Amino acid sequence: MSVALITGSCGLVGSESALFFSKKGFEIIGIDNNSRRLFFGKDGDISWVKSKLKKEIKNYYHFNTDIRDYNSLEKIFRKYKKNINIIIHSAAQPSHDWAKGKPFIDFDINAKATLNLLELTKKYTPECPFVFMSTNKVYGDNPNKLPLLEKKTRWEINPKHKFYKGIDESMSLDNCTHSFFGASKAYADLIVQEYGKNIGLKTSCFRAGCITGPMHSGAKLHGFLSFLVKASIKNKKYTLIGYKGKQVRDNLHSNDLVKCFWEFYKKPRNGEVYNTGGGKFSNCSILEALKIVEDSIKIKIKKKVIRENRVGDHIWYVSNMNKFRKHYPKWKQIYSTKKIIYELIENFKS
Repeated sequence: MSVALITGSCGLVGSESALFFSKKGFEIIGIDNNSRRLFFGKDGDISWVKSKLKKEIKNYYHFNTDIRDYNSLEKIFRKYKKNINIIIHSAAQPSHDWAKGKPFIDFDINAKATLNLLELTKKYTPECPFVFMSTNKVYGDNPNKLPLLEKKTRWEINPKHKFYKGIDESMSLDNCTHSFFGASKAYADLIVQEYGKNIGLKTSCFRAGCITGPMHSGAKLHGFLSFLVKASIKNKKYTLIGYKGKQVRDNLHSNDLVKCFWEFYKKPRNGEVYNTGGGKFSNCSILEALKIVEDSIKIKIKKKVIRENRVGDHIWYVSNMNKFRKHYPKWKQIYSTKKIIYELIENFKS
């Protein structure tokens, strides 16, 4: 049987990947030690996702392995070897704020663990496509240097700018402030590319904007839309941090994202980088997201505004996916931001 090895298998992207690839006939090897509970407390706990996967996927095998532990990972690779047909590396420490306080742990999880997985891929299954969940935070705060215009509910880029249709892979990673999280992910991103371009592995970096969906254990420090909807329904209040709440994010549903992985799996390339997000089709500011929730469930959300922004936080970020679409023209995006929020609302209400 074909095996899909998925790190962070109980996180948003990992669990969506597990469900998707199991339906394609893959045996799922899930690796997740629930570090999100350490990062974010009860809100980040993914135990419920683990139970769901074990219940819904017949051929799901779970390992509580710490991906920083090379020897423990090697036991898994040695067991399955060339039966592994795809590796989806979605495990990470994903928070700006958390990384600043614990930079060694952040670097080991995001950078060292990625190197572990690449070395083991090279050793045991070198023909296997390797999908890495990177982030748009590798660009640091360079997006904030774009010519932005303040509108009533959002920041917007000058329509004459080359990135008006979204930021593509030509944006520089240099001469900017990254945040410690952005820096550790940048190393991982670059080393994934290197194992593709230099060594010849079939690697890909998906530089994600905001990925979301009903499988997301959104927390205050991570999971923009998921946490926003949950906090709005439960508490009827929300804290906006920096930029007057007008900062713009593009939002891609995890199912649309995993379909990108499927296209790459069928026709892999070496060391490719793809900016990956909702694009012009699916984006919103925090204020606009709150308005959608208010209008949908007929409530008034109390808004607390903190003037100081997070270090490295983007004012406006919309992904340009033209490169990926050119390489994989069969991929289709289904979910708009409104459709995503409506689904999240129904999920939290049930």
